[in-house]
Amino acid sequence: MLEAALRQYFGYQHFREGQQDVIEAVMRGEDVIAVLPTGTGKSLCYQLPTKLLPHATLIISPLLSLMQDQVDQLKRFGEKRVIALNSFLNRGEKQEVLQKLGQYEYIFTSPEMLQQPHVQQALQHVKLSLIVVDEAHCLSQWGFDFRPDYLQLASVFDSLARPGILALSATATTQVLVDIKQYLQMRSPHECIHSVDRPAIRLMRERFETAEQKLAWAFDYIRQAQGAGIFYTQSRAKCEQYAAVLVEQGVRIAYYHGGMELYDRQLIQQQFLQGQLDWIVATNAFGMGVHKDNIRHIMHETLPQTMANYMQEIGRAGRDGQPAIAVLLYAQGDEERVHYIATEDLPQDAHVDAYDAHRQGDVTQLVTNGWMTETQFRVLHYWMQQFSNIEMKHFIGQLRLQKREQIMAMQKMVDEQSCLRQVILHYFGQTLQTTIEQCCSNCGATYQLPAFEEPVVGLTIDASWQKRLLAIFPQ
Repeated sequence: MLEAALRQYFGYQHFREGQQDVIEAVMRGEDVIAVLPTGTGKSLCYQLPTKLLPHATLIISPLLSLMQDQVDQLKRFGEKRVIALNSFLNRGEKQEVLQKLGQYEYIFTSPEMLQQPHVQQALQHVKLSLIVVDEAHCLSQWGFDFRPDYLQLASVFDSLARPGILALSATATTQVLVDIKQYLQMRSPHECIHSVDRPAIRLMRERFETAEQKLAWAFDYIRQAQGAGIFYTQSRAKCEQYAAVLVEQGVRIAYYHGGMELYDRQLIQQQFLQGQLDWIVATNAFGMGVHKDNIRHIMHETLPQTMANYMQEIGRAGRDGQPAIAVLLYAQGDEERVHYIATEDLPQDAHVDAYDAHRQGDVTQLVTNGWMTETQFRVLHYWMQQFSNIEMKHFIGQLRLQKREQIMAMQKMVDEQSCLRQVILHYFGQTLQTTIEQCCSNCGATYQLPAFEEPVVGLTIDASWQKRLLAIFPQ
């Protein structure tokens, strides 16, 4: 029955690994945790049940761009009863959607939107067959600091005559799975846990003494590479700078980050999907939900903040099953810069004291008057309802330590002399099942992909770039 429905609604002949097991458990009404590798069609695990179950599905999604991508994908399959309830809607549009919410089969929203009383009130009048927490590892990754609304999802679900819950992720450690089960209050969930490994992706690492050397190598790689690629950096300003340099060198590239207007982001994404652009230089705002099967290269300009981020981002390559390359670049001192970025929005002790002093009055003035950022306020506002001043400072200290440990796990990828794939799998509590010929740079993998005429190794800096590099790295 399920395969017939798969062909009828989506035109696929067979399920991919793990999909049928998840869908069968969902159809039985069970709570389900599914960890499936990137590119294996996790979305189908709720898309198909929604066509077969009697009522609507509510999908909690972490990013606006991901919501929009998933809505667009469903519309391409001919689905009309789908809506994204998010900040892209103006007040009038949002009010109209809430009034008609019961007409939709797929309702996408964010943890923050779900906390709004009028949204909860509207959802209480909608019959739900399924609640999905997409990219569920974000609960553990962001819920304890920058997005505490993730930790309040379970109480909202209870107010919605709680149906079965499906938690989906491509990357979850043993501790993350514990967090998901605990904070979503899942009831004896059926677990479908598959390896995070993507054997077709070659894991390459390059070390440099200076940032200038690293960037010169990256630019030459991009200029000579064949096939589509994504170049990840952690700064919006760097995205724009790097794209400008590479455009001058004739590369079909554009930048993408969360500070751009929605229309511009959608335009760039469509140009990349349709092959009008070969490369995107982006922050991690780009990638979730991007359905481009033939990405051949993922390059990281510096260490990602977590191993989960790294696996999510490299997993956008090689979804057609053909060989692809993931290159991790490192220069001395990168780990300290990444740690600063990862922790800069955590409250300081002075912020805790200021919030404590104002908690009997209007605490929002701390943001209005510039004492702290909105993110710092949001963290304090949630946790200081539970913690004392001293407990809060200790908790933030633990968060800082945890973030450093996550970055040190990525640092091990830089220092490791043995198989990089085994290092990654060990981090996720898994083991390498088969020998891979083109595994990683430590195991002798090469940069030459089958479709390439020339390998992109032994690169030299184009002399005409020297002035542009000096502009980015002033002496």
